[in-house]
Amino acid sequence: MPRWEPNAVDRLQEAAIELFAEQGFDRTTVAEIAERAGLTERTFFNHFPSKREVLFGPRSQHQQHVVGREIVASPVNLAPLDAMVCGLQAAADEILEGLREASIRRRAIIEASPELQERDDSKRAALTAVIAEALQTRGLDADTALLTARVGVLIHQTAEQRWVQPGERRPLRYHLSEVLRTLRMIVAENFARDA
Repeated sequence: MPRWEPNAVDRLQEAAIELFAEQGFDRTTVAEIAERAGLTERTFFNHFPSKREVLFGPRSQHQQHVVGREIVASPVNLAPLDAMVCGLQAAADEILEGLREASIRRRAIIEASPELQERDDSKRAALTAVIAEALQTRGLDADTALLTARVGVLIHQTAEQRWVQPGERRPLRYHLSEVLRTLRMIVAENFARDA
């Protein structure tokens, strides 16, 4: 086998998702993932510290980077929620949009494993921290930035749930905008009742 394997990360992730779907996360070994991908276990560990990270590794980190970068780079007159959704949309376009089918399978695997659900929660917490930091860089105070970031992660989670529904073909970008619009309607209705 050559020393360098093209697309090793993608091949390992695809092999892992296939095996997790076929035989379950707990019953799948790193050796099986590497073999299915046509790679060695050493190559696997060059890219991922554990089989769990195959589902959460480089793409999650890349997503966090893009979201943070785009929030900071958004126009200064853009409201914090809008800046945040712009960051989430940029990551959706750049990283996630071509991965809808893999995301559907990945979501089913995560939902079947308490260990993976816990890691997914940890990933959301990391995204929340990145968003809050980017919003603070834009001048928001720490408490407001954290609250806004938590709302943003909820928007992302809800949009992603809609995006992976059977038969859904609209882009994740669309769902992010729609969830934000729905949130604004809910808040406006509650303010109108209180007035």
